[in-house]
Amino acid sequence: MKLAPLALLLIAGVAAGADVVSFDMPRPDGRRRFLMTIPEEKPAAVRPLIVLLHGHSGTAKQLLGQGLGEAPLSVWLDIANREGLLLIAPDGAKGSDDQQGWNDCRAEASSNPRTDDVGFIRALIDKAITEQQADPQRVYVMGMSNGGMMAFRVAAELPEKVTAIATVGASMAAKSQCREPKTKLSVLIIAGDADPLVPYQGGQVSFYSKTRGAVVPIDRAVEIWRELVGLPEKPATVSTFKHRDPRDKTSAKRTLWGADPKSWQVGLIRIAGGGHVEPSIANRIGPVYRAIVGPQNGDFESAEEAWAFFKEKKNPGAPVPR
Repeated sequence: MKLAPLALLLIAGVAAGADVVSFDMPRPDGRRRFLMTIPEEKPAAVRPLIVLLHGHSGTAKQLLGQGLGEAPLSVWLDIANREGLLLIAPDGAKGSDDQQGWNDCRAEASSNPRTDDVGFIRALIDKAITEQQADPQRVYVMGMSNGGMMAFRVAAELPEKVTAIATVGASMAAKSQCREPKTKLSVLIIAGDADPLVPYQGGQVSFYSKTRGAVVPIDRAVEIWRELVGLPEKPATVSTFKHRDPRDKTSAKRTLWGADPKSWQVGLIRIAGGGHVEPSIANRIGPVYRAIVGPQNGDFESAEEAWAFFKEKKNPGAPVPR
């Protein structure tokens, strides 16, 4: 990417030869900031792009573990170095509650920003393809909470740009301001069935008694994408993750529709007893945060599961990279 005048600040060194760098991008609704991994040497070939979306009141810096503490999705930095990926983590915009977030599809989430976040993410993808050798056939989006709901919007409105999405602690809007998804897309949903903020069985998203719009049940979100892709009701595989810590009272089960990892798939990882937090082995949340969001599963890495789901899939509608 052309650094001047976009480059703002070198945030932190990342192991194995890449840096996390902050940039500004001018947009019709104001300047927007994002973080991107920049390798020391220019890649010899195109590389997959991962767009990571933080939750409501979060930041890109926090998501990538560049602030205080370790963030579960910061494991993406290790994966990027290992697999040769390009990561982009944009910041959302401030809504009426003065908290940073995304203009997702919940029509009655009145505190969400009203920025053109679909257009912002489209511009980021296009810039990464033209300036950073991102592979247009291998663009993936992962989001947590409000960022996961934004990922669902991107899947519905930018299917020509995106190959697959993964969400954590998120579902689709019950009362949507967006057009219905019409194009096949592979989707992985990770959700805790004891989530106190985004109810697994559907209903109002809430935080400290403040409601933020209703969502459909997680199983209904899975069904919407499974039917759109054209997969049968019977899953291809069902497996339970090996339990790692007897003190962890949660458990995790993976259900996968579609047997071919190179083709259309829809996946659900249901965390029995799990809360509103990304499962992680390496990066554990503290007791104060856990009291708010509920139990964190420690049987797998959310980022690793998302990459395993993404890595063999290509977007047949995207141009072939030169």
